[in-house]
Amino acid sequence: MKHMFSDVRPFMRDPLSFLLAKSESSSERLIPLALGVNRVLLVNDAELLKPILKAPEELIDKGRLVRKLEPIVGRSSLTLSGEAHQMRRAPLHEALARGTVEKLVPELLGEIRRAVFQLMRQSSFDAHVFGAGLALKLICTVLFGHQVLSDADEQALIEAVRLVEDDLSKEMFRAMPAMPWSRHQARKRRLIATEIMGAIYNKVESRASESSIFKTLRRIGLSDEEVRDEITTILLAGHHTTGSAIAWNLYYLATDKYLLSKIAQEADACLSSDGDIDQTKLKTAQISAALGKEVLRLFPSSWWFAREVMTAHVLDGYSLRPGDSLLISPWIFHRSPRYWKDPELFDLSRNYGSK
Repeated sequence: MKHMFSDVRPFMRDPLSFLLAKSESSSERLIPLALGVNRVLLVNDAELLKPILKAPEELIDKGRLVRKLEPIVGRSSLTLSGEAHQMRRAPLHEALARGTVEKLVPELLGEIRRAVFQLMRQSSFDAHVFGAGLALKLICTVLFGHQVLSDADEQALIEAVRLVEDDLSKEMFRAMPAMPWSRHQARKRRLIATEIMGAIYNKVESRASESSIFKTLRRIGLSDEEVRDEITTILLAGHHTTGSAIAWNLYYLATDKYLLSKIAQEADACLSSDGDIDQTKLKTAQISAALGKEVLRLFPSSWWFAREVMTAHVLDGYSLRPGDSLLISPWIFHRSPRYWKDPELFDLSRNYGSK
Protein backbone atom coordinates (compact mmCIF):
# COMPACT_ATOMS: atom_id res chain seq x y z
CA MET A 1 0.00 0.00 0.00
CA LYS A 2 1.36 3.40 -0.97
CA HIS A 3 1.95 5.80 1.92
CA MET A 4 3.50 9.26 2.31
CA PHE A 5 7.05 7.86 2.67
CA SER A 6 6.84 5.06 0.09
CA ASP A 7 9.13 6.80 -2.42
CA VAL A 8 11.86 7.62 0.10
CA ARG A 9 13.78 4.33 -0.15
CA PRO A 10 13.96 4.16 -3.98
CA PHE A 11 14.79 7.88 -4.10
CA MET A 12 17.66 7.47 -1.63
CA ARG A 13 18.94 4.33 -3.39
CA ASP A 14 19.22 5.86 -6.88
CA PRO A 15 17.63 9.33 -7.12
CA LEU A 16 18.30 10.02 -10.81
CA SER A 17 17.00 6.64 -12.00
CA PHE A 18 14.01 7.06 -9.70
CA LEU A 19 13.12 10.49 -11.11
CA LEU A 20 13.64 9.33 -14.70
CA ALA A 21 11.44 6.25 -14.18
CA LYS A 22 8.71 8.39 -12.61
CA SER A 23 8.83 10.78 -15.57
CA GLU A 24 8.79 8.07 -18.24
CA SER A 25 5.94 6.10 -16.63
CA SER A 26 3.54 9.03 -16.25
CA SER A 27 1.82 11.46 -18.59
CA GLU A 28 1.01 13.83 -15.72
CA ARG A 29 2.60 17.25 -16.01
CA LEU A 30 3.10 17.44 -12.24
CA ILE A 31 3.79 14.04 -10.68
CA PRO A 32 3.14 13.63 -6.90
CA LEU A 33 6.08 12.03 -5.07
CA ALA A 34 5.64 10.29 -1.70
CA LEU A 35 8.70 11.79 0.00
CA GLY A 36 7.21 12.92 3.29
CA VAL A 37 4.44 14.87 4.94
CA ASN A 38 4.68 17.89 2.63
CA ARG A 39 3.57 17.50 -0.98
CA VAL A 40 6.40 17.19 -3.52
CA LEU A 41 5.54 17.48 -7.22
CA LEU A 42 7.97 16.47 -9.96
CA VAL A 43 7.69 18.87 -12.90
CA ASN A 44 7.23 16.63 -15.94
CA ASP A 45 6.52 19.16 -18.68
CA ALA A 46 9.09 21.65 -19.98
CA GLU A 47 6.27 24.08 -20.81
CA LEU A 48 5.76 24.60 -17.07
CA LEU A 49 9.36 25.65 -16.42
CA LYS A 50 9.09 29.26 -17.54
CA PRO A 51 5.91 30.09 -15.56
CA ILE A 52 7.44 28.46 -12.46
CA LEU A 53 10.85 30.12 -12.72
CA LYS A 54 9.41 33.50 -13.75
CA ALA A 55 6.71 33.53 -11.07
CA PRO A 56 6.84 36.36 -8.50
CA GLU A 57 8.57 35.34 -5.28
CA GLU A 58 5.37 35.89 -3.31
CA LEU A 59 3.85 33.02 -5.35
CA ILE A 60 6.79 30.65 -5.88
CA ASP A 61 10.16 31.01 -4.20
CA LYS A 62 13.17 29.04 -3.03
CA GLY A 63 11.94 26.75 -0.30
CA ARG A 64 13.03 24.22 2.26
CA LEU A 65 14.62 21.86 -0.31
CA VAL A 66 17.05 24.65 -1.24
CA ARG A 67 17.47 26.27 2.15
CA LYS A 68 18.45 22.96 3.72
CA LEU A 69 21.83 23.57 2.03
CA GLU A 70 22.39 26.66 4.19
CA PRO A 71 24.45 24.83 6.87
CA ILE A 72 26.95 23.97 4.12
CA VAL A 73 27.03 26.99 1.79
CA GLY A 74 25.88 29.60 4.32
CA ARG A 75 23.63 32.50 3.40
CA SER A 76 24.71 32.93 -0.19
CA SER A 77 22.85 33.89 -3.36
CA LEU A 78 22.00 30.20 -3.75
CA THR A 79 19.78 30.26 -0.65
CA LEU A 80 18.78 33.94 -0.43
CA SER A 81 15.72 35.50 -2.05
CA GLY A 82 14.32 38.95 -2.69
CA GLU A 83 16.41 42.10 -2.36
CA ALA A 84 19.26 40.28 -0.60
CA HIS A 85 19.56 37.92 -3.55
CA GLN A 86 19.43 40.71 -6.15
CA MET A 87 21.95 42.80 -4.23
CA ARG A 88 24.52 40.03 -4.61
CA ARG A 89 23.68 38.61 -8.03
CA ALA A 90 23.36 41.88 -9.96
CA PRO A 91 27.01 43.03 -9.49
CA LEU A 92 28.27 39.51 -10.21
CA HIS A 93 26.35 39.41 -13.50
CA GLU A 94 27.59 42.90 -14.33
CA ALA A 95 31.20 41.93 -13.63
CA LEU A 96 30.97 38.94 -15.94
CA ALA A 97 29.08 40.93 -18.58
CA ARG A 98 31.99 43.35 -18.79
CA GLY A 99 34.00 40.51 -20.28
CA THR A 100 36.00 39.52 -17.22
CA VAL A 101 36.22 35.88 -18.25
CA GLU A 102 36.85 36.74 -21.90
CA LYS A 103 39.80 38.93 -20.92
CA LEU A 104 41.19 36.05 -18.88
CA VAL A 105 41.12 33.56 -21.78
CA PRO A 106 44.95 33.61 -22.26
CA GLU A 107 45.49 33.02 -18.53
CA LEU A 108 42.84 30.30 -18.41
CA LEU A 109 44.38 28.56 -21.42
CA GLY A 110 47.76 28.80 -19.71
CA GLU A 111 46.38 26.99 -16.66
CA ILE A 112 44.93 24.29 -18.91
CA ARG A 113 48.27 23.81 -20.70
CA ARG A 114 50.12 23.65 -17.42
CA ALA A 115 47.75 20.99 -16.09
CA VAL A 116 47.93 18.95 -19.32
CA PHE A 117 51.74 19.08 -19.39
CA GLN A 118 51.81 17.72 -15.83
CA LEU A 119 49.30 15.05 -16.85
CA MET A 120 51.48 13.91 -19.77
CA ARG A 121 54.18 12.81 -17.32
CA GLN A 122 51.81 10.31 -15.71
CA SER A 123 51.16 6.80 -16.99
CA SER A 124 47.52 6.89 -15.84
CA PHE A 125 45.14 9.30 -14.13
CA ASP A 126 41.65 9.65 -12.69
CA ALA A 127 39.71 11.89 -15.08
CA HIS A 128 37.36 13.19 -12.38
CA VAL A 129 40.19 14.03 -9.95
CA PHE A 130 42.09 15.78 -12.74
CA GLY A 131 38.97 17.60 -13.95
CA ALA A 132 38.01 18.79 -10.48
CA GLY A 133 41.53 20.07 -9.76
CA LEU A 134 41.75 21.90 -13.08
CA ALA A 135 38.25 23.33 -12.60
CA LEU A 136 39.24 24.77 -9.25
CA LYS A 137 42.30 26.46 -10.77
CA LEU A 138 40.19 28.03 -13.51
CA ILE A 139 37.54 29.18 -11.05
CA CYS A 140 40.17 30.67 -8.72
CA THR A 141 41.62 32.64 -11.64
CA VAL A 142 38.21 34.24 -12.23
CA LEU A 143 37.49 34.68 -8.51
CA PHE A 144 40.80 36.24 -7.46
CA GLY A 145 42.88 36.99 -10.57
CA HIS A 146 45.68 35.21 -12.41
CA GLN A 147 48.19 33.45 -10.13
CA VAL A 148 47.03 35.38 -7.08
CA LEU A 149 46.87 32.12 -5.15
CA SER A 150 50.05 30.15 -4.55
CA ASP A 151 50.13 26.42 -5.25
CA ALA A 152 49.92 25.85 -1.50
CA ASP A 153 46.85 28.12 -1.26
CA GLU A 154 45.15 26.25 -4.11
CA GLN A 155 45.90 22.90 -2.51
CA ALA A 156 44.47 24.14 0.78
CA LEU A 157 41.31 25.29 -1.00
CA ILE A 158 41.01 21.89 -2.68
CA GLU A 159 41.17 20.20 0.72
CA ALA A 160 38.62 22.65 2.16
CA VAL A 161 36.22 21.99 -0.71
CA ARG A 162 36.62 18.24 -0.31
CA LEU A 163 35.70 18.52 3.35
CA VAL A 164 32.22 19.80 2.55
CA GLU A 165 31.39 18.73 -1.02
CA ASP A 166 30.22 15.25 0.01
CA ASP A 167 27.91 16.83 2.59
CA LEU A 168 26.50 19.12 -0.12
CA SER A 169 25.80 16.12 -2.37
CA LYS A 170 24.15 14.18 0.45
CA GLU A 171 21.91 17.10 1.39
CA MET A 172 20.86 17.60 -2.24
CA PHE A 173 19.45 14.05 -2.32
CA ARG A 174 18.43 13.67 1.32
CA ALA A 175 14.74 12.92 1.75
CA MET A 176 14.85 12.34 5.52
CA PRO A 177 16.62 14.44 8.21
CA ALA A 178 20.18 13.46 9.05
CA MET A 179 20.90 11.83 12.39
CA PRO A 180 22.28 14.13 15.16
CA TRP A 181 25.76 12.56 15.05
CA SER A 182 25.90 13.01 11.26
CA ARG A 183 24.95 16.67 11.62
CA HIS A 184 27.64 17.07 14.30
CA GLN A 185 30.34 15.59 12.06
CA ALA A 186 29.21 17.72 9.13
CA ARG A 187 29.32 20.83 11.33
CA LYS A 188 32.89 20.02 12.37
CA ARG A 189 33.97 19.62 8.74
CA ARG A 190 32.27 22.89 7.81
CA LEU A 191 34.07 24.75 10.63
CA ILE A 192 37.46 23.41 9.53
CA ALA A 193 36.77 24.30 5.89
CA THR A 194 35.58 27.76 6.96
CA GLU A 195 38.80 28.41 8.87
CA ILE A 196 40.94 27.32 5.91
CA MET A 197 39.01 29.43 3.44
CA GLY A 198 38.95 32.45 5.75
CA ALA A 199 42.73 32.30 6.15
CA ILE A 200 43.25 32.16 2.38
CA TYR A 201 40.81 34.99 1.69
CA ASN A 202 42.64 37.17 4.22
CA LYS A 203 45.93 36.44 2.44
CA VAL A 204 44.64 37.40 -1.01
CA GLU A 205 42.73 40.49 0.15
CA SER A 206 45.46 42.88 -0.98
CA ARG A 207 46.63 40.85 -3.99
CA ALA A 208 43.31 40.11 -5.70
CA SER A 209 42.72 41.79 -9.06
CA GLU A 210 40.40 44.80 -8.99
CA SER A 211 38.31 43.18 -11.74
CA SER A 212 38.00 39.91 -9.82
CA ILE A 213 34.78 38.52 -8.36
CA PHE A 214 36.37 38.71 -4.90
CA LYS A 215 36.87 42.48 -5.18
CA THR A 216 33.39 42.91 -6.67
CA LEU A 217 31.88 41.28 -3.58
CA ARG A 218 34.02 43.50 -1.36
CA ARG A 219 32.89 46.66 -3.16
CA ILE A 220 29.20 46.01 -2.49
CA GLY A 221 29.89 46.02 1.23
CA LEU A 222 29.53 42.36 2.19
CA SER A 223 30.94 41.25 5.53
CA ASP A 224 33.81 38.78 5.77
CA GLU A 225 31.32 35.99 6.47
CA GLU A 226 29.07 36.96 3.56
CA VAL A 227 32.00 37.09 1.12
CA ARG A 228 33.19 33.71 2.35
CA ASP A 229 29.73 32.16 1.92
CA GLU A 230 29.41 33.53 -1.62
CA ILE A 231 32.89 32.38 -2.67
CA THR A 232 32.35 28.99 -1.03
CA THR A 233 29.13 28.50 -2.99
CA ILE A 234 30.86 29.36 -6.29
CA LEU A 235 33.78 27.06 -5.49
CA LEU A 236 31.55 24.14 -4.51
CA ALA A 237 29.20 24.48 -7.47
CA GLY A 238 31.89 25.15 -10.05
CA HIS A 239 34.35 22.59 -8.69
CA HIS A 240 31.84 19.79 -9.18
CA THR A 241 30.04 20.85 -12.36
CA THR A 242 33.06 22.11 -14.30
CA GLY A 243 35.21 19.23 -13.09
CA SER A 244 32.60 16.68 -14.20
CA ALA A 245 32.29 18.36 -17.61
CA ILE A 246 36.07 18.27 -18.09
CA ALA A 247 36.16 14.57 -17.16
CA TRP A 248 33.39 13.64 -19.63
CA ASN A 249 35.02 15.69 -22.40
CA LEU A 250 38.22 13.70 -21.81
CA TYR A 251 36.24 10.46 -21.88
CA TYR A 252 34.72 11.11 -25.30
CA LEU A 253 38.03 12.31 -26.71
CA ALA A 254 39.72 9.15 -25.43
CA THR A 255 37.07 6.79 -26.83
CA ASP A 256 36.48 8.43 -30.23
CA LYS A 257 39.63 8.81 -32.33
CA TYR A 258 37.78 10.58 -35.14
CA LEU A 259 36.41 13.18 -32.71
CA LEU A 260 39.88 13.59 -31.22
CA SER A 261 41.30 14.24 -34.68
CA LYS A 262 38.62 16.83 -35.53
CA ILE A 263 39.11 18.67 -32.24
CA ALA A 264 42.87 18.71 -32.83
CA GLN A 265 42.30 20.22 -36.28
CA GLU A 266 40.07 22.91 -34.79
CA ALA A 267 42.68 23.69 -32.16
CA ASP A 268 45.34 24.11 -34.87
CA ALA A 269 43.02 26.43 -36.79
CA CYS A 270 42.65 28.63 -33.71
CA LEU A 271 46.39 29.20 -33.29
CA SER A 272 47.90 32.62 -33.85
CA SER A 273 51.16 33.22 -35.75
CA ASP A 274 53.18 32.86 -32.54
CA GLY A 275 51.65 29.46 -31.81
CA ASP A 276 49.33 30.64 -29.05
CA ILE A 277 45.52 30.41 -29.03
CA ASP A 278 43.86 33.35 -30.77
CA GLN A 279 40.72 33.90 -28.68
CA THR A 280 39.00 35.74 -31.55
CA LYS A 281 39.07 32.47 -33.51
CA LEU A 282 37.48 30.38 -30.76
CA LYS A 283 33.99 31.15 -32.06
CA THR A 284 34.84 29.16 -35.21
CA ALA A 285 35.47 25.98 -33.17
CA GLN A 286 31.98 24.59 -33.76
CA ILE A 287 32.80 20.93 -33.09
CA SER A 288 34.39 21.83 -29.75
CA ALA A 289 31.30 23.88 -28.86
CA ALA A 290 29.01 20.97 -29.82
CA LEU A 291 31.10 18.60 -27.69
CA GLY A 292 30.66 20.85 -24.67
CA LYS A 293 26.91 21.21 -25.25
CA GLU A 294 26.33 17.49 -25.71
CA VAL A 295 28.33 16.66 -22.57
CA LEU A 296 26.23 19.15 -20.58
CA ARG A 297 23.03 17.74 -22.10
CA LEU A 298 23.88 14.21 -20.99
CA PHE A 299 25.45 15.29 -17.69
CA PRO A 300 23.79 18.61 -16.75
CA SER A 301 25.43 20.89 -14.22
CA SER A 302 22.36 20.65 -11.97
CA TRP A 303 20.72 17.25 -11.52
CA TRP A 304 17.73 18.81 -9.84
CA PHE A 305 16.63 21.89 -7.95
CA ALA A 306 13.40 22.98 -6.31
CA ARG A 307 10.95 25.82 -5.80
CA GLU A 308 8.32 26.13 -3.06
CA VAL A 309 4.77 27.44 -3.39
CA MET A 310 4.31 30.40 -1.05
CA THR A 311 0.70 31.37 -1.87
CA ALA A 312 -2.20 29.22 -3.04
CA HIS A 313 -2.82 29.75 -6.76
CA VAL A 314 -3.55 27.91 -9.98
CA LEU A 315 -0.66 27.11 -12.34
CA ASP A 316 -1.78 26.13 -15.83
CA GLY A 317 -4.84 24.36 -14.46
CA TYR A 318 -3.06 22.85 -11.43
CA SER A 319 -4.12 23.96 -7.95
CA LEU A 320 -1.04 24.64 -5.86
CA ARG A 321 -1.07 25.23 -2.12
CA PRO A 322 1.47 26.79 0.27
CA GLY A 323 4.24 24.39 1.21
CA ASP A 324 4.13 22.40 -2.04
CA SER A 325 7.64 21.73 -3.37
CA LEU A 326 8.13 21.73 -7.14
CA LEU A 327 11.04 19.47 -8.08
CA ILE A 328 12.72 20.37 -11.38
CA SER A 329 15.23 17.91 -12.85
CA PRO A 330 17.21 18.91 -15.96
CA TRP A 331 18.41 15.28 -15.98
CA ILE A 332 14.96 13.93 -16.91
CA PHE A 333 14.30 16.61 -19.54
CA HIS A 334 17.70 16.07 -21.17
CA ARG A 335 17.06 12.32 -21.37
CA SER A 336 13.45 12.43 -22.49
CA PRO A 337 12.42 11.21 -25.97
CA ARG A 338 9.71 13.89 -25.86
CA TYR A 339 12.39 16.55 -26.34
CA TRP A 340 15.33 14.71 -27.92
CA LYS A 341 15.66 12.04 -30.59
CA ASP A 342 17.61 9.07 -29.18
CA PRO A 343 18.27 10.99 -25.96
CA GLU A 344 20.82 8.51 -24.58
CA LEU A 345 22.91 8.75 -27.76
CA PHE A 346 25.99 11.00 -27.80
CA ASP A 347 25.34 13.02 -30.96
CA LEU A 348 27.22 16.18 -31.97
CA SER A 349 24.85 16.89 -34.87
CA ARG A 350 21.99 17.94 -32.59
CA ASN A 351 20.36 21.35 -32.99
CA TYR A 352 20.32 23.13 -29.63
CA GLY A 353 18.84 26.38 -30.91
CA SER A 354 15.32 25.79 -29.62
CA LYS A 355 16.19 23.81 -26.50
